[in-house]
Amino acid sequence: MTPLEDSGTIDLSRDAEDYRLPYATSPRRYELHLAPDLERATFSGSERIELDVHEHVESIVMNATELEIGDAVLARGWTSTNDLEAETSPLDVELDPDNERVAFYRSGPIEPGRYTLSCSFAGVLNDKLCGFYRSTFVDGSGTQRVIATTQFEETDARRAFPCYDEPDRKAVFAVTLDAPPGMLALSNGPESLVEELEGGVRRVHFADTIAMSTYLVAFVVGPLELTGPVEVDGIALRVAHVPGKAHLTGPALDAAAHALRFFTDYFGLPYPGLKLDLVALPDFAAGAMENLGCVTFREAIVLADPEHTSRPEMERLAEVVEHEVAHMWFGDLVTMRWWNGIWLNEAFATFMQLCCQDDYRPEWECFVSFARSREVALGVDGLHTTRPIEYPVRHPDDAAAMFDVLTYEKGAGVLWMVEQYLGRERFRAGVRSYLDTHKYGNTETTDLWDAIEVEAGDIPIRALMDSWIFQGGYPLVSAKSALDDGGAEVVQLVQTPFSYLPADAVDGDSAVGSHWLVPLLVSTAGGEREVQRVLLGPSPEHVEVDGTPVVVNTGGSGFYRLRYDRALRSALLADLGALAPLERFNLVADIWATTLAGIGQTADYFELLPRLVSESDPHVWSVVIGALALLHRIAPDADRPALHELVRALLAPHLAKVGWERVAGEDEQTPLLRSTLISALGTIGEDPAVVQRAHELFVAEHAGGARLDPDLAPAILGVVAAHATRVEFDQILGRYRHPLDPMDQMRHLNSLARLTDPGLASEVHDLCLTEIRSQNAPYLLSAMLANWAIGPTTWRFVSSHFAELVARFPENSIPRMLEGVAGLAQLDESGTPRYAAEVRAFCEEHVVGPRQRLIRQHLERLDVNVRFAQRVRTELRSLVAQAGDGRLR
Repeated sequence: MTPLEDSGTIDLSRDAEDYRLPYATSPRRYELHLAPDLERATFSGSERIELDVHEHVESIVMNATELEIGDAVLARGWTSTNDLEAETSPLDVELDPDNERVAFYRSGPIEPGRYTLSCSFAGVLNDKLCGFYRSTFVDGSGTQRVIATTQFEETDARRAFPCYDEPDRKAVFAVTLDAPPGMLALSNGPESLVEELEGGVRRVHFADTIAMSTYLVAFVVGPLELTGPVEVDGIALRVAHVPGKAHLTGPALDAAAHALRFFTDYFGLPYPGLKLDLVALPDFAAGAMENLGCVTFREAIVLADPEHTSRPEMERLAEVVEHEVAHMWFGDLVTMRWWNGIWLNEAFATFMQLCCQDDYRPEWECFVSFARSREVALGVDGLHTTRPIEYPVRHPDDAAAMFDVLTYEKGAGVLWMVEQYLGRERFRAGVRSYLDTHKYGNTETTDLWDAIEVEAGDIPIRALMDSWIFQGGYPLVSAKSALDDGGAEVVQLVQTPFSYLPADAVDGDSAVGSHWLVPLLVSTAGGEREVQRVLLGPSPEHVEVDGTPVVVNTGGSGFYRLRYDRALRSALLADLGALAPLERFNLVADIWATTLAGIGQTADYFELLPRLVSESDPHVWSVVIGALALLHRIAPDADRPALHELVRALLAPHLAKVGWERVAGEDEQTPLLRSTLISALGTIGEDPAVVQRAHELFVAEHAGGARLDPDLAPAILGVVAAHATRVEFDQILGRYRHPLDPMDQMRHLNSLARLTDPGLASEVHDLCLTEIRSQNAPYLLSAMLANWAIGPTTWRFVSSHFAELVARFPENSIPRMLEGVAGLAQLDESGTPRYAAEVRAFCEEHVVGPRQRLIRQHLERLDVNVRFAQRVRTELRSLVAQAGDGRLR
């Protein structure tokens, strides 16, 4: 699954059996028939389950919730849908809503053997974007249309049919769907038979799947259209979409076709499905879901007009498609045994999407782009409220807390670090062996490490990975110039745990670990580099180097922070051009992180800024701008104009170099740099020329002129929204309501997070309770909470309407909405936090359950920002004053 998005305290006093289904019975095959009623938002269904009873039992226990279960019978042996003569016995049905279970009893004990359990059931097509749910859209005639679709990960298949809803209970699925007149029906397999029923209803039978987990089953019925199939080595590839959007399917088809070929070659195994449909849905809680052969997506991610889509948007589209296609092997063909292993499915798919995209569009430099996502994970993992990547999961609800940046970005970052240290070919050989050995089965995390270790020679992969997977946090690697016993120059490397706050500044125990096996790649910058591989443990290591500057994290794949001593850092800053973009990114990010943590001096960070006069990489600038945005957020009002001047002094010369318009032959990074500079200058820089130019371009487009350059559109809209009057606000809102395409709609919606007028912001708040889709509103509110100008107003809205928001939004989005509270770090005139105590008290009282850890992380991040604001408050005035004097120009 691709997130747009941890666990609370796990009750270790209870055994797994309290939550797991008993293993006395197990499924082999499901024959499912479902008939959704789109008008009434209900569904009915029936099923036959071929199952094995392994010992004498009093009942057959499965998962079910929010279902009415009708007549149930049990027959000895396997009875197909056409075998009506088998001897059957009726079953009593006992529902256990608290544990989301159903028990089927007959008059006497059930002896071991093969059986068929048949039952009918009915339920509601809900509006919570999980289980079997409704997605809606308005068609060209203004009529609301309904799609019945599914999202079963992690434990919501039980909302659609009684089942063994655990990942290691794999079975074959034969699905039949009744489609009302004019409706398309899709499932995991291709159509095998279509029956025409009364009233124009089509009964569509689908081919059997491979043995797979329930969370990968998919049903889609609604007024959708399909593209013609694209044949990829015998596999039919299609996109399903709402009417009128066929012209937006080309990029997804192209990316998916490449991904199918790439992964078939990389894994050395054929695609495990019989066809591959990409289903674009108007309503979807996550980004996408890897249902075998029937992958579901948010339409705003997967549908795009290439002529009017920015490079980052195209990159995002491709990576989501690649991620889900990678899952067909890693997750669907080979599946984790239990939810503690879900991180590996997601981390590996994230890493593989990068490998695939690097092959698909090498000019995008996707591993440099990934560093920005990895930086978010490093930010969370530097908190004492972090967690190990893998931890015990007792109740399935605990698995819901794993769908976060630690699972995806940290997990992928650690895999990339190990792959680069080990070498791509040895790493791939281990992965191929793992998949081939365990295909169609279930595994533990250690099965992969063991397979890779066979290929790794003397590198202790199992011990290395255990040090990264089973403890939270990461090290700060300190590099210091030294002399060895013979007087030769060496670099001494030492690790200590990194954290933004001292351990005594937080309540409870820290989840940050103590030491790691750190795979380091060390070289000198520039020219032909000779890379040394160093496995740093608890004891210091000394590395001989030939010349300077020394790069400890060569290539930039390490998941750790680096702190060079002054001599080594000065040598790097004096020759930044000798570093690769990702190495420069890491250098700037690590200096900022240690500054934020109080490990380094704020002056160290400001010393860096003048050295970036020749910097042209947008990702490097994103770190600088992110730091300036935090300074802007916490600055006293009297100091903010001087900070505007600092931003203009730093960034305006770079915008003057690249200009506002594309130049023939410019590289793939320049449009992103241009957009990054315009956004920062027009908001935290308050550059009047940039604000005026953005407004002129916006007005021209809305007056019927040419559409905005797609690479500049998000930046321009953000600048306009930040200075919007009623006129511009109404225009942005109008375009959101009547967009040119799904991405155009999301650009206009997202720009509303930049508003600085509290009155206009309040109107958006109200729309989050009514008009704005529940899949989007939580993330918009999160961004508004982090906005320095409207964050307090947004907080008052969220806290006063919290019950309504919880009722309307998907459960997994509530912690994501509250992520923005970390931005409420402003101080009053005396240096006392204005909002922190109120925010903490509210969140601790109102948010409970398995995702509570995420809330604790947001609150700790708020503490980090408050402490930084208090630490630099006086110092900041002096540094900003330097900008006013022109010393940083």
